Amino acid sequence: MSIDKRIKFRHLQCFLEVARLGSLARAADRLAISQPAVSKTLKELEDALTAQLFERGKKGATLTEAGVVFLRYAGPSVQTLREGVESLRGGDFQPSNVRLGVLSTVEGEFLPEVVRRLHRRHCSLVISVVTGPSAPLLSQLRVGELDLVVGRMTDSPQIQGLTFEHLYNEPLTLVVRAGHPLLERAFDTVALEDYPMVLPTVGTTIRKRIESLLVEHGLRLPNRRLETLSLSLSRRYVDTSEAVWVAPTDAVRSPLAKGELVELAPQLQEGGGSVGICSNAALPLSLGARWCQEVLRELGQEYRVHAYP
Repeated sequence: MSIDKRIKFRHLQCFLEVARLGSLARAADRLAISQPAVSKTLKELEDALTAQLFERGKKGATLTEAGVVFLRYAGPSVQTLREGVESLRGGDFQPSNVRLGVLSTVEGEFLPEVVRRLHRRHCSLVISVVTGPSAPLLSQLRVGELDLVVGRMTDSPQIQGLTFEHLYNEPLTLVVRAGHPLLERAFDTVALEDYPMVLPTVGTTIRKRIESLLVEHGLRLPNRRLETLSLSLSRRYVDTSEAVWVAPTDAVRSPLAKGELVELAPQLQEGGGSVGICSNAALPLSLGARWCQEVLRELGQEYRVHAYP
């Protein structure tokens, strides 16, 4: 099927601005045209598509179901065209960028492998990574300061209105250093209270799941706790102390295989939460972000079928 010749670049540009700003008036200001011109342009596009793209009301313009579907294709196509024009104007291939929000659940083996594959395939790709809890990262994604957020975040209230794509399930497990006193005897859940525990910070999605896991097994949080999202700090502390670390499996897979860490109680391993990609459908993805999305999906599939690592 050929594309309707009535659909012009200005139609797509107008559609994307109204979708992004949620207002015909604000879109008109951004595009430096009148509000009636915006209404006329949208009407021409809707007539060409034979579909209503927005619900107009006193509070602004909201995408219809058809509008949401069209946005998935209009945004990337316009962004790709812009990047192609910029590349030619620059006289050379311009570097692409992707801004990633990354939760600690994927910092262990998953994300480094994503970066390795991206840099092998794309010679001019700048990957900017912001780490932290899900709430601030999703807020940055919502306002366009990040392109994608990767990790375990489905329980976060801030995910409402964003698009989540499942990659693989990631369980949590209890680990200690090799030679830990708890390994010298049969595992006793009560004994855990006598040792420091390393946990994610309060209020994070993964911390809430850990607290539920402990309650399910009749465990109480010990009085001595290190609460952090830093995997490197957690690892160094566990290596030099008698602390018990409630860790994402991906973060400790390599030291477990080397015998540097030991899984304390496999029977307490959590079933696994959904690790995935969160994106903002109201904003077009850059070429670099789409490259990153492709590799995230590729590696996620390998994780699901245990083909990697």
